[in-house]
Amino acid sequence: MAVKKYFDLDVWKKSMELCETVYKITSEFPKQEQYGLISQLRRCFISIPSNIAEGFVRRHPKEFKQFLSIALSSLAELETQIALAFRLGYLVEPQNKQILENTDHIGRMMTRLYQTLE
Repeated sequence: MAVKKYFDLDVWKKSMELCETVYKITSEFPKQEQYGLISQLRRCFISIPSNIAEGFVRRHPKEFKQFLSIALSSLAELETQIALAFRLGYLVEPQNKQILENTDHIGRMMTRLYQTLE
């Protein structure tokens, strides 16, 4: 059965789960980060499933690939910001590990999807 809606894509579902996780974790960051790292992280991680969805509805493989590429870039940005949050002590090792394992898995899923569009 072909995927008819973007929310049926496993990569979209996994990226939404990641959004929930990071959103909950960032709610525990220090309040002085509200307009700094918290804001940056939240904009970044929501752009991942958003770009997957937007690319999917374009209905042209070339455009979908472009949006997947943007989502992959946002994923790298998220990993960088998570690394900073960990270095600053805002994350403990289990949280850091969980997020990075999820970003790695989502990145591989997006790469495979990208390759199927070639």
